[in-house]
Amino acid sequence: MHITLADNLVVQWGIQDNYEIVRKVGRGKYSEVFESIHLPTNAKCIVKVLKPVKKKKIKREIKILQNLAGGPNVVSLLDVVRDSQSKTPSIVTEYVNNVEFKTLYPKFTDFDVRFYMFELLKALDFCHSKGIMHRDVKPHNVMIDHEKRTLRLIDWGLAEFYHPGTEYNVRVASRYFKGPELLVDFQEYDYSLDMWSLGCMFASMIFRKEPFFHGHDNADQLVKITKVLGTDELFIYLERYEIDLDSQFDDILGRYPRKPWSRFITSENQRYISNEAIDFLDKLLRYDHQERLTAQESQEHPYFAPVREAAARQ
Repeated sequence: MHITLADNLVVQWGIQDNYEIVRKVGRGKYSEVFESIHLPTNAKCIVKVLKPVKKKKIKREIKILQNLAGGPNVVSLLDVVRDSQSKTPSIVTEYVNNVEFKTLYPKFTDFDVRFYMFELLKALDFCHSKGIMHRDVKPHNVMIDHEKRTLRLIDWGLAEFYHPGTEYNVRVASRYFKGPELLVDFQEYDYSLDMWSLGCMFASMIFRKEPFFHGHDNADQLVKITKVLGTDELFIYLERYEIDLDSQFDDILGRYPRKPWSRFITSENQRYISNEAIDFLDKLLRYDHQERLTAQESQEHPYFAPVREAAARQ
């Protein structure tokens, strides 16, 4: 078992009374999230109150946020506090004025989609370069302040340090964004898991179909993927990695041909579609995790040429 740096982290607890809760802005499986005020400075911030969970998991999240401090588009850790009575820990991060993605994404222009995808890739490239997989990339964890044109990747609660050859828990990520490797119980995955999740987000943005792969449970999620990428390709992938498919798939997995991306183009989503967009998507949504573009390679893709050119003019 690898000893991650998190195990020997000594947490420097801040003062809980410095924060006043304003309103609840979200809740997850592991936490409740509040917009708050840092009283000494009157600054807005976000306080994430963690539900009872292993100390090691809390330390891991804190350590990861510390390791990523100052990285592009990674939410900033401001403080860690705990309740003097219950000892419940809370993570304090910068405030982002986020608009619900279901409202925001339909307003995007073609350039906006390119711009924000590029911003998200910067965050992923940075965390991957620091040896960290996020493992829960999805719209809910990508905060966009469209007025300021800023993006932050949040919620590092499922993030983990990557060590080659390590077998990881496949019970990570949210269903619609789970890579095939998780769904077929392949534990030796890596950073490329995040690239599948990003591909799912991208597909839903350019095809205006949310979520893009809409499974009713984990098994059905794989079925939905095979109906697009094809079953023959799935079996080539399984054979390549000597993966045995769970018997639950015997009854639900039919035979499906690969569906060309052009089938998803409609009059409603056409403004987002270009040869570059389709090529980029095709290089992310691959069964074989080793075939997917990395975050670094993705930023060099022709799809982002307009974003790179605009940045160069700044």
